[in-house]
Amino acid sequence: MAEKMDRRIRKTKAQLRYGLAKLLKEKTIKEITVKELVEEVDINRSTFYLHYTDIYDLMEQTENDLKNEILEIIHNEEPVKIEETMPHITELFAFIADNREIASALLGPNGDVAFMRQIEQIISSHCMKYLKPYLVQLDERTLERVNSFCIAGCLGLIISWMKNNFDDTPESLAKISYTLVLSALKPYMTKIAE
Repeated sequence: MAEKMDRRIRKTKAQLRYGLAKLLKEKTIKEITVKELVEEVDINRSTFYLHYTDIYDLMEQTENDLKNEILEIIHNEEPVKIEETMPHITELFAFIADNREIASALLGPNGDVAFMRQIEQIISSHCMKYLKPYLVQLDERTLERVNSFCIAGCLGLIISWMKNNFDDTPESLAKISYTLVLSALKPYMTKIAE
């Protein structure tokens, strides 16, 4: 019985998350009411309040869930060579594709800029861990700028992918991203990754 209840709760939360994503494409979080959200997904207000205190709580929990899933994907205790990162990059693109509705909403014009900065920081810190051994001749400031350039390029690639309705596979986007980042970094690398 508990499993059935958990499944129902997960389904309800997924519906609310989908509804939030849909409404965020049209308006800002400040303009979204609980009433219109529950009408959008055909759920009772009381059911909404069983899980969330308000729209902002739903947004915060949604962002935290996404952030934790991204951390899970990129977290790796073992040192990995840059040429071994393709499965991680592909998994990250697959995660974005699997969560395309909320990802598009959060990256869209009504998205949460602070959340995007947190995700950028998480990915940036993770990338630095991989890049540093290959860019030892760069001082910290230059290394940070090179990393920022790569992260901005990857985000631009993701936004373009979203604007084109995810018209390519996660594997293809991962390969493009990997190739472009390596091409940008090659002049600075002491060891060349294949």
